[in-house]
Amino acid sequence: MSETPSLYPPIEPYRSGRLPVSGGHEIYWELCGNPEGKPAVFLHGGPGSGCSPAHRRLFNPARYNVLLFDQRGCGRSMPTGSLDGNTTWDLVEDIERLRELAGVERWLVFGGSWGAALALAYAEAHPDRASGLILRGVFTCQRSELDWFYGGGAAKLFPDKWEEFLRPIAEAERGDLITAYRERLTHADRAVRLEAARAWADWEGQTVTLRTRARSVGMPSASEATIAFSRIENHYFLNHAWLEEGQLIRDADRIRSIPGVIVQGRYDVVTPAVTSWALSKAWPEAEYRMVEGAGHAFSEPGILEELLAATDRFARS
Repeated sequence: MSETPSLYPPIEPYRSGRLPVSGGHEIYWELCGNPEGKPAVFLHGGPGSGCSPAHRRLFNPARYNVLLFDQRGCGRSMPTGSLDGNTTWDLVEDIERLRELAGVERWLVFGGSWGAALALAYAEAHPDRASGLILRGVFTCQRSELDWFYGGGAAKLFPDKWEEFLRPIAEAERGDLITAYRERLTHADRAVRLEAARAWADWEGQTVTLRTRARSVGMPSASEATIAFSRIENHYFLNHAWLEEGQLIRDADRIRSIPGVIVQGRYDVVTPAVTSWALSKAWPEAEYRMVEGAGHAFSEPGILEELLAATDRFARS
């Protein structure tokens, strides 16, 4: 796994559009690959980032008919950055609407990080609609996970980056950083929102890979996109993604008949391996792939190799 594996060649969607859904949202979607190929849906991370052309390239275009979409308020979906009517269960409903739009009965569900949480929520709610699951860097929005990343755990490995993350927040408010950031990310003054959004996004962007500090693919860099990303992600974490504590692992028995692959970076600081390991115990039928020498981002060589191998295997099934 020393050499970076090759993504599939760039492709353009053969169909795309915006789907009106509840709460005044319009969801951008695109279908790529072979219209007669294996149905799949890609769920991006964040929450708040959006899908990118690189995500299309995880799927063999000759074998897959893959739908990608920007979740509520993200990317090309409208209205940008909206928090109204924007919950996990709204997104689960959107996935079902998009499945019906694509005209498929069942599909492979692929999600990483937040996308893995959403994939689990969807598959546990609609197990008859998932033909398989590919999960990377599993996150389930439990209190321990949020405390690790926003309560000082990961800071022990990145004290310099943590100091930058703390800078916009007064010392008296640092006991609950998610709440403190909420106030700034929804502030009436755009300059306050932008300062907070940059710090919020940079903390994640500087910790997603093992050896580099660049933002991951799909992480926004433009100012308005940064605000949208940060406020949506903060909104979900403040509300624990509208999930009961431990719900996604607790209810894993609902997906035990679904074939799956879990890909985890050994040195993932954003979503440490303890969560995916717990999921693998609750879902022992899934194939668990621990990638040595890798962090969180899907683009890291070892992780990318495992993801491409997984999509290839499911294409043949």
